[in-house]
Amino acid sequence: MARIGIALDLGTSGFRGQALDLDQNGIIISTAVTTRHPLPGANVMDHLHFAIELGLERAHEVMVHAVNTVIDHLRIKNGDVVRLAVCGNPIQLSLFQQIEIRDLAYAGKHKLEALGVVAPKRDARIIKACEISGLNLPADADILIPPVVRHEIGADALAMMIQTGMLEKDEIAIATDYGTNAEMALMVNKIVYTGSTAAGPALEGQHIKDGLLALPGAICDVAFVPGIDGDDSSLETSGQDSLLKGSLKTFVLDRTMAVQAGDTIDPSTGTLIEKGKVKAEGITGTGVVALVDQGLEAGLIRLPKIMTSDAAVHLSDGVTFIEKDLKEAGKAIGAIRAGHIALCQAAKIGLDDIETAYMCGASGTYVDAIKAQKVGMIPKGVKRIYQIGNSSLAMACDMVRNVDELWHMEQIAAELRQHHCMFADSRTFERIYILELSYWTEGMPMDQYHRFLKKFGLPALNETRVISEVIKTVHQDIPDLGIKGLRIISNIGEQKTIVFKGCTGCNACIEGCPENALCLEEKENNFAITLDLARCMGLACTRCEKSCQENVFVLKKMILNNSTFRVTGFQGRKLSKQ
Repeated sequence: MARIGIALDLGTSGFRGQALDLDQNGIIISTAVTTRHPLPGANVMDHLHFAIELGLERAHEVMVHAVNTVIDHLRIKNGDVVRLAVCGNPIQLSLFQQIEIRDLAYAGKHKLEALGVVAPKRDARIIKACEISGLNLPADADILIPPVVRHEIGADALAMMIQTGMLEKDEIAIATDYGTNAEMALMVNKIVYTGSTAAGPALEGQHIKDGLLALPGAICDVAFVPGIDGDDSSLETSGQDSLLKGSLKTFVLDRTMAVQAGDTIDPSTGTLIEKGKVKAEGITGTGVVALVDQGLEAGLIRLPKIMTSDAAVHLSDGVTFIEKDLKEAGKAIGAIRAGHIALCQAAKIGLDDIETAYMCGASGTYVDAIKAQKVGMIPKGVKRIYQIGNSSLAMACDMVRNVDELWHMEQIAAELRQHHCMFADSRTFERIYILELSYWTEGMPMDQYHRFLKKFGLPALNETRVISEVIKTVHQDIPDLGIKGLRIISNIGEQKTIVFKGCTGCNACIEGCPENALCLEEKENNFAITLDLARCMGLACTRCEKSCQENVFVLKKMILNNSTFRVTGFQGRKLSKQ
């Protein structure tokens, strides 16, 4: 019988899994990734909210069902699995294990005591698959759970520090895992200053109108090509009309996740100038970052506006980028820069003192590092920029191949001299982020930004960018997809169908949903509503409920409903009116 291991990255925006042949030195057999997280919401706080409001058991069920789906798509025999290693932040690992989460949701010792919360130990451990309720693996298979360093800093952040090698070097360096929940670590004099910010889903291509995760068909980069007349002023404005003198060349991920040339487009009109090799399905976070940088340089974007007649940038195959997307991107980029400055302030250094930057995650791999640096996602004075890939999945693979790596992580977590900066309580982070919001969403001039920095007693941003050396250690966030290749799972969540008494089928809930997560059908003189949990923004949104004209829609009731359906190719839709 073959001995199979599974590595699993439980990310905030989706899951990534790989199967490894342990009898063949741990070679990769196959890879499966989801296009979203199975729980409603866009960030870890939404996932926590769901678990607290609707029950830890319910959240665990949804998570494990998704994990089983990932395992099924790895195209292995479940009975051959002897070991599974998971990696992720403390919230995702706690939900997976179905252990206490309220200590992660509430701050303050007295609050936790009043609730009777006893924080569990989150040390490294090995348990059996039978201890994870609902997990579809042999009961005696080993499940490797890595340690948590601090409240907000989990195995994914530890993996980032280990995989980059920053802990072994004598330099001032910063590592960032660019994603919905952006973890960052600053190394100064062998002391690590850590932080975690809910940057938002824009850096993963979500909350963007035509957004897409880093998947085949995603626009991952763009380059502005000036017009042939040599006029690089970019825009001529007459009344309400703007014409860009130049074009945008797009770059798209193909089915192997390699970057290929996409269409070249007139961004003002969408007119095709040159056909590319790969059809675009949407734009991912790295493409968003590149578009913001190139748009600002070309004058196509003048914060907070897009300077075209319809206030939209036109890209390949009908994909567009609108001003709402620009604001979402700005909020995410601003949170990253605010986090970097807050860590530097805690370490009593300036941004210019940082010598090396490490970029992790899919966004940190596919983004053009120089473009990311120019918009503020990397300090402008660093000498070297390393693009590392998915450090969380890589760490899980290392644990699967060698169980000693789990205990190595435990040793590092225990010995790490680190100071955690809780950004939610950081006055520095708060002030910088307010300035970032003013810059990105209101168009505050940068000189005014600098005046506020001086007023707050914070170091000025260095606007002189050095020529940084970019070292790509991998060309894909998952370098080896395995001999059986990649499977993409688009329908990861459960679909819940319910009939609300008094529903008139008016479609108001469908129109109110910003994520296209609902569909409505008439069945036997009743109106049945179906909800895709993975698309839903969760209890922090409830626009469907608020939109109901008859006040009969109750989101909690719908989520807890026992009628579960698996709908292939789910698309939110209205009821057809005859």
